[in-house]
Amino acid sequence: MNDKATNYEANMAGVAAVDKAMRVVIALEAARAPLRLSEIATATGLYKSAVLRLLASLEKCGLVMRRSDSAYCLGNLAFRLGRAFDASFRFREHLLPLMQKLVDAGAPSPSFHIVHDAQTRFCVLRLDSNHSTLDRVREGDLLPLAAGAAGKVLRKLPSDFLADQWPWIHQSRGERDPSCGALSAPIIGPGDTLLGALSLSGPLPQFTDASVDFMAPLLIEACQLGSLALGGRARRGALEPQAH
Repeated sequence: MNDKATNYEANMAGVAAVDKAMRVVIALEAARAPLRLSEIATATGLYKSAVLRLLASLEKCGLVMRRSDSAYCLGNLAFRLGRAFDASFRFREHLLPLMQKLVDAGAPSPSFHIVHDAQTRFCVLRLDSNHSTLDRVREGDLLPLAAGAAGKVLRKLPSDFLADQWPWIHQSRGERDPSCGALSAPIIGPGDTLLGALSLSGPLPQFTDASVDFMAPLLIEACQLGSLALGGRARRGALEPQAH
């Protein structure tokens, strides 16, 4: 390996202190509740002394705050970052009306997912359907990338998106949750970039062949309109779901 490649690999390794600080932030986010120093140390696998130093730096920038009872929680910067994320991508503005239209048409609960890391996907948006029974997906949930219809879409490579044909709809039946099914298709933005996966999910009995035939065109239309609204282009596309 030449010096240039070696330097690149070294730079891409990141900064250990930043990685550890983000482990603290992720632990607080995952807990969804204030944590004490000992609990953060347990969740991150870091020594208390190291966690305390990291918390001091995170407090200074407002990403973490220390409460009067000595527990720690996410600070106002976390809220501001969430607002900035919404403003940058405008998912809520453009996709929620389309998701509401799916609910109004009688489809199962729609949700929108993006890749979080190599193992997980993040549920950015979710609306409950009008059905009496629901699955348990909620906004903010981290779900496995290796399971479920949305995971199948998000694992696709850019080369899998054909020039003119809309990519396949993917189905799942009992993969992530034995009692649930889902149907998912991509939202594609500028430069044929995969922005995320729009899904319909609910109890498995809602995903009969007949109901899937009813849902597929609705989902494709929502994905087409969502992609156009977010800077993508119109595509032709087969509406037949792929069996996986």
